[in-house]
Amino acid sequence: MENPVFNNHPGIKLFLLVPMARRKQRLLPKLLTVVVFVLLCPLILPLVALGLSLFLLHRAVLYLLVWLLWLPSGKDTLFVYSDSPIWQEYMTREVLPLVEKRAVVLNWSERSKWRKWSFPQHVFRTFGGGYDFNPLVVRFRPFRRAKLFRFWSAFKDWKRGYTEPVERLTNDLRLSL
Repeated sequence: MENPVFNNHPGIKLFLLVPMARRKQRLLPKLLTVVVFVLLCPLILPLVALGLSLFLLHRAVLYLLVWLLWLPSGKDTLFVYSDSPIWQEYMTREVLPLVEKRAVVLNWSERSKWRKWSFPQHVFRTFGGGYDFNPLVVRFRPFRRAKLFRFWSAFKDWKRGYTEPVERLTNDLRLSL
């Protein structure tokens, strides 16, 4: 039996039918996405596992090389700075003397002179990452994760007259030595 309200207003029938048709159309792409994802999972998951394994292996080998090559020779720190007028004086006057005898030193401003495949450069790129990497101090300890001291954000505050973050980082570095 038909509803008399719908018989008197034919536009209502059309209005009620359109959303149902649109719901079916939206459901189909979502269903296809789920099906494709389920079908590709057996391919994607091993690739993700392989990538993660290679990343962890790379880190483990790099740590092992640092521990075997640098630590026995008394080098347990990587010190990276640049000739920036904002931090060069502070880093060379306050921080470098703390680690100078025990550090491998890289000057970011002279990176064009770095050997392409040098070990210190590789250690810097791996542990420095792509953010807040200059100035940077990386402290290596046997059989522990490296401790990173990223000074870039602290020097942003330094430019505004707020020196406490830089001094705190320097003090934390001093305490870790």
